[in-house]
Amino acid sequence: MLLKAKIRLKKNIFVSPPTLLVGIFFLTVSPCLAAPVEGDAFVTSSISEPSNLIPFLASDSASHAVTALIFNGLVKYDENLKLIGDLAERWEIQDGGLRILFYLRKNVRWQDGEPFTAEDVKFTYQKLTDPATPTPYGGDFEKVKSLTVVDPYTIEVIYKETFSPGLASWSMGIVPKHLLEKENLLKTDFTRHPIGTGPYRLKKWTTGQSLELWANADYFEGKPPIKRYIYRIIPDQTTSFLELSVGNIDMAALTPLQHQKQTDTLFFTKNYQKFRYPSFGYCYLGYNLKHPFFSDQRVRKALGLAVNKKEIIEASLLGLGKVSTGPFLPGTWAYNPDVPEGVFDPAAARTLLKEAGFIAVGQDGILSRDGKKFSFTVLTNQGNDQRKMACEIIQKRLRDVGVQMDIRTVEWGTFLKEFIDKRNFDAVMLAWQLSYDPDIYDIFHSSKTKQGEFNFIGYKNQEVDALLDEGRREFDETVRAKIYHRIHQILSDDEPYLFLYVPEALPVVHRRFQGVRQAPKGVGFNFIHWYVPKDEQKYKLKA
Repeated sequence: MLLKAKIRLKKNIFVSPPTLLVGIFFLTVSPCLAAPVEGDAFVTSSISEPSNLIPFLASDSASHAVTALIFNGLVKYDENLKLIGDLAERWEIQDGGLRILFYLRKNVRWQDGEPFTAEDVKFTYQKLTDPATPTPYGGDFEKVKSLTVVDPYTIEVIYKETFSPGLASWSMGIVPKHLLEKENLLKTDFTRHPIGTGPYRLKKWTTGQSLELWANADYFEGKPPIKRYIYRIIPDQTTSFLELSVGNIDMAALTPLQHQKQTDTLFFTKNYQKFRYPSFGYCYLGYNLKHPFFSDQRVRKALGLAVNKKEIIEASLLGLGKVSTGPFLPGTWAYNPDVPEGVFDPAAARTLLKEAGFIAVGQDGILSRDGKKFSFTVLTNQGNDQRKMACEIIQKRLRDVGVQMDIRTVEWGTFLKEFIDKRNFDAVMLAWQLSYDPDIYDIFHSSKTKQGEFNFIGYKNQEVDALLDEGRREFDETVRAKIYHRIHQILSDDEPYLFLYVPEALPVVHRRFQGVRQAPKGVGFNFIHWYVPKDEQKYKLKA
């Protein structure tokens, strides 16, 4: 459900705050030849609070930002978006991709001191495929025919059929069998007191205020130099910027206004490094397709014609973004360049609405069908000024064609639990943080509409289902590209979402941190190697 910030970058996830994601350029910043030294704290913030710290139950960006520091998968993406070993030191792919042998690291311990073994991987897999587990990621593991523990440090995975995202799916965070085997995952205290294998361990969680993580001295890649990671919960971007402006936050995602006009000061130039690169996600208006109005494709197409996407980008992003035409991002191999950006044509929108049976019957200009006015409410999360402004622009443009759209902003946790999970909405404005593999099965396949899953709008298209299945069976990138190009075209034609824009990521990082680099994976990919010279350290470790 929307952020993917995590933020874990392994699968599609909700994003609530602006996210610190993927760039397409490489830049080395503030090189330093001194050896890393321990000490200091890193302070960042989010407008939303984590909802669940069990990796395969965490679907929002805030949860992933934290779980990414606490847990490890078998594999992970390196700075250049290539899969490398994490808990698995190596692997063998056999039988044309139907069989994977993972050879696990032998020097890994859980943060309570217990050894990590293949039994933990098997347990995680079993929970991911358990029908009682409300995970949005189970689809990746339904293709597994069997998982066998060969020995304490070797796992054999056999697939029912070729599955191209198979290796990448094992970036899912592994959880400890010895702590969760007898627990009810929906009620366990583990969600707030997680134990992982990762570089940081959760020390303290003050609801509504902050989470504090401490460096894991026994981390298998070495103890991170930064001793504390403090994740503050600040409900709106303006307050977050004020905190940044007095040096209380070390890293934040700027709004376009802040990036363009409010940070060219002596204070910011002296204390922060600014970055700018394309994010790996898009913002959209998603329709509840069970709504009697939005189940009509002509209505969805009409609303798309009534909205000027470029106007939204210029006004809410100050031009720092691109038009979104579908579920894939410009510059990626799955993106179909032949899909048009769409046109702004209010007259054509009115014609389509008339064809769909909407007529003006009152003096207020709002159209009606079967005696019901075309009035609906769009929900979005609190604290995101860009989305709120986008909603206001859309509201005005729809009013011009006789459609009344009300706007309601909701706190992020409530948004997920009371509206998304319960399918209790007319329309939502959200964003997706995408995985590096273009597989969008979890978002658009008709089988993924259960509570906790990502196709919460209820989209169903038999050809898209078949293509999504086909894309997962194919390894050849050229062949896969043709499959996803067709999916891109169908989704543009069906328009279950009004695809809006791909924003740019605009993070800032305090200059006292050394080792900061921007790579294809963005800023922060090598955070566990950042450090602060002794004479520049700001925070003392609290007992």
